[in-house]
Amino acid sequence: MESLIKRIEKEIAALEPLAIVDQVGTVRAVGDAIAEIDGLENAVLNEMVLFDPTFDRTLEEALRDPSPVYGLVLNLEEDGVRAVILGDTAKVYESMLVRRLPVTLGAAAPAGFGRLLSIPVGEAMIGRVVNTLGEVVDGKGPIDGTIARPIERAAYGVIDRAPVDTPLHTGIKAVDAMIPIGRGQRELIIGDRGTGKTTIAIDTILNQKSEPEATRPICIYVAIGQKESKTAKLVAELAEKGAMDYTIVVTAPASAPAALQFLAPFTGATIGEYFMDQGKDALVVFDDLSKQAVAYRQLSLLLRRPPGREAYPGDIFYLHSRLLERSAKLSKEKGGGSLTALPIIETQEGDVSAYIPTNVISITDGQIFLQTDLFNKGMRPAIDVGISVSRVGSAAQTKAMKKVSGKIKLELAQFRELEAFMQFASDLDADTKTQIDAGRRMTEVLKQRNGAPLPFEMEAAVMFAATNGYFDHVAPEAASGAEAKLQDFLLREGQDVLAVIRESKTISEEIEQKLRTAFDVFRARTAS
Repeated sequence: MESLIKRIEKEIAALEPLAIVDQVGTVRAVGDAIAEIDGLENAVLNEMVLFDPTFDRTLEEALRDPSPVYGLVLNLEEDGVRAVILGDTAKVYESMLVRRLPVTLGAAAPAGFGRLLSIPVGEAMIGRVVNTLGEVVDGKGPIDGTIARPIERAAYGVIDRAPVDTPLHTGIKAVDAMIPIGRGQRELIIGDRGTGKTTIAIDTILNQKSEPEATRPICIYVAIGQKESKTAKLVAELAEKGAMDYTIVVTAPASAPAALQFLAPFTGATIGEYFMDQGKDALVVFDDLSKQAVAYRQLSLLLRRPPGREAYPGDIFYLHSRLLERSAKLSKEKGGGSLTALPIIETQEGDVSAYIPTNVISITDGQIFLQTDLFNKGMRPAIDVGISVSRVGSAAQTKAMKKVSGKIKLELAQFRELEAFMQFASDLDADTKTQIDAGRRMTEVLKQRNGAPLPFEMEAAVMFAATNGYFDHVAPEAASGAEAKLQDFLLREGQDVLAVIRESKTISEEIEQKLRTAFDVFRARTAS
């Protein structure tokens, strides 16, 4: 008997300390992509956990699983935690083992546990299509040379930032002239369904091809809750026009779980921040945050969080503010990189006073408002000049664009008022008619085809012609055609002037004289 006791004591002494018992748990219940978990006493918010179907393997063996199912801890409760399942929910069942993950692979001590949800980032991702977890979905093989970064991080503070003063040209005349966007800015694109919001974002990405390669921003397009066919069409368009050479597409389609749609914008911001931290410029498009808000509302209700206005949780404002605050123009001490955000919000019947639109408007540095009425009248892009604004303004414009676009916004706003008044007037005096004709010409000049962004120097030349009366000889309805002919004329006979504007980014007296001479020739030809 004594020998048996000694033998048992010896075996107990030889056992390793069970220090990781509080690093595992079991699934108590699962449903609607939410897992209720017993245990995991030390779990923290936004921590990654691994659902392990077997009890008899080590953590290292579990991490080598070819198709792991991860979860994200979102609720810390008295008797356990609730986690959303990031993957195939059919693989998660009651009494399944749940493991906490080490902060770094190979960490054995309990202090090393608590890995936050991370994704791979790196230069090798350029030109690829990935999902919310950074996994490739374009069928072109794995991505090598990446590093892991947590998708949630604190935004840079005020001291680490610099003023926004470098333009991000969209190639859209109406935007670059009246609602300029700077590198490091957050400019909201808002409007009803089918008014051209995505088109503005995609044209902005396409236009970066005209930028010098050394200063060309890396573009990240985040498709949230979109049809996969639409995303595939956009990727094909970007590839056809050579834009995938500097673009990364993150997709969380409508068929993806709500958790992945909610996290997709954070994935896009994390990828963009990687390039910003390298001292480069990056542009991220969130298309759209309305669908992200709906996905977050769904998760919050399933997690039994109390609903607030329109059934959204109380922290819906914090969701978007912590995301959009990550865009910044960094100071020289931090490398001078920038991350520009173009969030998209869909309105219902043009109601910008709804809950989510007002939230995001208050967070961003301005908005481009697209109106259904203008779209139906054939105004493309259908930008409502009266309500659209850039809070950075002319600080994000080159001297050339400042010179040619100073009065356009005011004149167009006055024209819209006169146009509305004109419906009730039987006859108009000559001055009013002249002003209305001028407004109509400018409206026609600002029209632009989808997928045809203009280089900055061409925009400046066209706007110079429009604001200096070089289209006054044509009828208002023919101004759009005359503007197209002017572009062709400049491409044939004005390449030297365009090159000088592109290099100097200003219109000096000498350049102005050359432009006037060229436009006089153009007007004489088209008037005859």
